[in-house]
This record gives sequence, structure tokens and C-alpha cells, in this order.
Amino acid sequence: MDCMADLESFIHEERPDLPILIKAGLVHVQFESIHPFLDGNGRLGRLLITFLLCAAGALREPTLYLSLYFKTHRRQYYDLLQGVRETGDWESWLEFFLIGVDATATEAAETAREILALFDADRKSIEQLGRPASSVLRVHQHLQKRPLTTIAAAKASVGLSAPTITAAIRHLIRLGIVEEATGRQRDRIFSYKKYVAILNEGTEAPHAAPI
Repeated sequence: MDCMADLESFIHEERPDLPILIKAGLVHVQFESIHPFLDGNGRLGRLLITFLLCAAGALREPTLYLSLYFKTHRRQYYDLLQGVRETGDWESWLEFFLIGVDATATEAAETAREILALFDADRKSIEQLGRPASSVLRVHQHLQKRPLTTIAAAKASVGLSAPTITAAIRHLIRLGIVEEATGRQRDRIFSYKKYVAILNEGTEAPHAAPI
């Protein structure tokens, strides 16, 4: 409890001389070393990084996904944490951490650009439909927020009738934008397939056990 109290004081301490990324890296190691809970310390420690950056205004949304970087470099991650604990080698850990933030942020920006390009290309395809384009575009906008959806969910969000939503979904399927994901006749789920594929790219590190 004393260690957690010290960590809490450090988190809330005003330190204009300490960049927020450095502070987040220090806090993560301290939290993982204290290991205050029986389970979930790794997940909470990674969330703590993102929440600190959001609280400081460095991120507008919690979009920095460092978990994959840590999993991909799992052995090095553990060795560096242990190096801090045993020899006080903060410099090596912080170098690794900052490289990870840079790589992850760069990848996230590239993914965002790819998603925006997909939305734009699909919107242009929909606009070629003519009269149905208006309702199909509204469903397309819904799918940008919920790339896995149902007729009922789209109806509640878009405010169109179920038959109109169903017709719009058919157009999107015909354009290759959407596919039915369940194979069922009832309670069907529709997927914005290329969008989902982009979101799933690289989300699993090969042969990486949970950390």
C-alpha cells in the first residue's frame, strides 16, 4: 500500500520538467513492479499509459495500442523491466518504450489514412447508385461507426424503416462493401468487410503469449 501511495503521488505531481511520455514510461514500470493485484496487472499497466496520455491532453482519444508492441517484443520487454528492478537501468527501458510509442503512433496514423481512403472510395461508389444513394449513404455512415451491425441496430441509428435499411444493405452487398457474417436467415450480422480487415491487420503477434 505504501508503494501504491507513492505511485499515486507521483502520478498527480505537477512536473513541468518531465515530459508526459517519460512519465508514462516510468509509471508503467513502477506499477508492473508493485504488481498490486492477483490478476490483470499487465492489462491495467498498459491501460494506465494510455489514460495518462489522455489526461495530459497528449491524446484526444484512447487510441494508442501498445499491447501489440510489447507482445511482439515480449522477451525484450520482460528483460528491460527486470533490468530496471535489478540494476536501475531506466535508460534502456525508456529507449525501448519511446521507440514503441513512435512505431505504434506511426502505424495508427497510417491505418487512419487507409480507413479514410476506403470510406472515400466507397462513398463515391455509392453515389453512382442514383436514387437509392441517399439512404445507402446514411447506412454507410452508420457502418463507419459500427462496422458490425444488424438491421435493427442500423434502423435505430439511422432512423429509416427496416425495409429501407434492408434494401440499402442489399446495395452495399452488391457493391462488395458489406457481407453477411453469420450465414443465418434470422438475427443476421452484416460486416463492413474491408474496414474490419484493416482494423484487424497485425492485431495478433505471432506465437506471443499474453502478458
